[in-house]
Amino acid sequence: MTAGIVVVVGIILMVTIHEAGHFFAAKATGMKATEFFFGFGPRLWSTRRGETEYGVKAIPLGGYVRIVGMNPYEDVDPEDEGRTYREKPFWQKTVVVLAGVASHFVIAFLLFFVVLTAVGVAELTTEVEQVQQELDDGTPTPALLAGLQEGDRIVALDGEATEEWSDLVDAISERPGREVTLLVDRGGTEVRLDATLAMVDDEAGGKRGYLGIQPARTTERVGPLTGLVRAGGEVGSATVVSAQGMWQLFAGLGDLVVATFSGDTDAVDEVRPASPIGIVGIAADIGDIGVTLELLALVNIFVGLFNVLPVYPLDGGHFAVALYERVRGRPADVRKLVPVAAAVVIFMVLLGMLAIYLDITDPLSLR
Repeated sequence: MTAGIVVVVGIILMVTIHEAGHFFAAKATGMKATEFFFGFGPRLWSTRRGETEYGVKAIPLGGYVRIVGMNPYEDVDPEDEGRTYREKPFWQKTVVVLAGVASHFVIAFLLFFVVLTAVGVAELTTEVEQVQQELDDGTPTPALLAGLQEGDRIVALDGEATEEWSDLVDAISERPGREVTLLVDRGGTEVRLDATLAMVDDEAGGKRGYLGIQPARTTERVGPLTGLVRAGGEVGSATVVSAQGMWQLFAGLGDLVVATFSGDTDAVDEVRPASPIGIVGIAADIGDIGVTLELLALVNIFVGLFNVLPVYPLDGGHFAVALYERVRGRPADVRKLVPVAAAVVIFMVLLGMLAIYLDITDPLSLR
């Protein structure tokens, strides 16, 4: 439950910080910002401080900052001349429109850094935390029949060292139905146990070996300098993975819609969007604060990448317009982009509705 609350608060902060990036960049470059709101639709609460109205609206699906002159056809009061977005040079427009995008990568970096240095990264070990008693068919597991006990540490399988959990998983998976010899460290004493691995279905439709143990976890923390380097690497890796996932989502959206309405859950799970409902559900299901913070970091990177797409009215679209005006030396006719903006908004609404529907009818899980 705590992890779910952390995600809710994290998403609210993500939206607020994104808009704050635009807001403070606008202020720093001399632009006038008249509104700073979380949400859309009817106003629930607001207060005015100076020339800006701050508040919350009824539909919590984002936020916005209204900067005078960002709409090139907006009527501007004479007193605001010189403080409009459209009058500012290209570099200042770039700073303002991309400040929100940049905030997501900064947040992700900080979240990874906190996990690495303070919370710690949970690592699976080859120590046995729990021995599964039965297989799905009711027969005893190979681990139980072999005599494995809680606290045993499996150091080798058929003479192959298993220093990490992934080593052990690979070795077991490659030997479905085979008899193997386990070298176990039991309280400082080496014990050899024989086990005949079970055969279970794998994701590719074949068979893999199965032993029937739950691994123990250990928490690893690193120093600040190492944390800075590794956090940067995590942001880079997550950016690549998020870009690939975004491409797969867009390319397979048609198939996803068909699979959703046909009830093909396997096809749906191959590539699907996740709404805040699904993200909260995953965090609550896992219940690990470190994993929850890493999940929030991934969400930030995905949202940042999505916002930088060069389509109007996303931040990347505003940058593309500013770049076009810089290259051509004259204002762009934004009215021609209205159909594009409408299509993008409709796409985002439909994608969000699809994600919510799937998260309610077929909840995501990382277990």
